Amino acid sequence: MSTVRLGPELESVSFTDLSRNPKAVAAKTKELGSVRVTHRDAPDMVLCTAALAERTEENLTTASRLFLALMKQDDGARSLLLALPDVFPWVRHLDEEEVRAFTVELLDALSDAAELGHRDAVHRTIVSWLATARINADPAQLAAALQPLDGDDLGPVEVCGG
Repeated sequence: MSTVRLGPELESVSFTDLSRNPKAVAAKTKELGSVRVTHRDAPDMVLCTAALAERTEENLTTASRLFLALMKQDDGARSLLLALPDVFPWVRHLDEEEVRAFTVELLDALSDAAELGHRDAVHRTIVSWLATARINADPAQLAAALQPLDGDDLGPVEVCGG
């Protein structure tokens, strides 16, 4: 799955630059607010000022609370449901009940991200409902998904993570 970029591209510095010349990287971060730190053997990181991180948290909390307040009003809820296809075009493959469930789950996940710091909740919600839309969009996958399971034993289960 590709990553959707919602903001401007960050200027990049290498991890080597950071380790060799941290003052220059800190100055660039102060000037720009944030920089992407690329690393050959590890995921990229973002280095940002504390002020920018705090504003980002404040923005997320404000947006989350605004959307939750809108959902409590009939006109607001209707507007959010009408706007959803502009943000997530694939919702056209969800039925009306699924769109409502996705909206509620997304807003709950945004609230969890803002209020509890559970950042993965929003991504997990979007990816899960995108998978549902993909199955709904493919008649063969949908037919297979709707088939009853044979018997009670679904086979061995592998435990992942820790």
